[in-house]
Amino acid sequence: MEEPQRARSHTVTTTASSFAENFSTSSSSFAYDREFLRTLPGLLIVAEIVLGLLVWTLIAGTEYFRVPAFGWVMFVAVFYWVLTVFFLIIYITMTYTRIPQVPWTTVGLGFNGSAFVLYLSAAVVDASSVSPERDSHNFNSWAASSFFAFLVTICYAGNTYFSFIAWRSRTIQ
Repeated sequence: MEEPQRARSHTVTTTASSFAENFSTSSSSFAYDREFLRTLPGLLIVAEIVLGLLVWTLIAGTEYFRVPAFGWVMFVAVFYWVLTVFFLIIYITMTYTRIPQVPWTTVGLGFNGSAFVLYLSAAVVDASSVSPERDSHNFNSWAASSFFAFLVTICYAGNTYFSFIAWRSRTIQ
């Protein structure tokens, strides 16, 4: 149901009260997509956030700086964790509908594809850097982070597949 348009004068005057009135009426149409979290891509994003958080907190809680390879794992884990939280906010708030100039299906495919490839490399580096002889009191945390890194990689692979399907259906039309 549309609201009737108010008559506007041809002179432009901006006061604090008119700005606040316009701002409050434009933000009242704030969209929130609750159903997104019930879809498989939505569930995969939540899993990526939870498991990705486990990856980098398990490493950050140790003396990871003694093993240079964990620097790469930390970079990938934190970088993609922050971006995934950002994309979850974009999807839940339906911001993508307000910015139609951005090719969101291509952006999603590029993001998920790069996350899959870089997380796979980080998971392999993580797993190959874990050894009980290197630092025994950090072994369990590093081994667990390796396990979760592979789980996050699988989640990003799934979202890459769904992004590819969405991208392909947009390019065929």
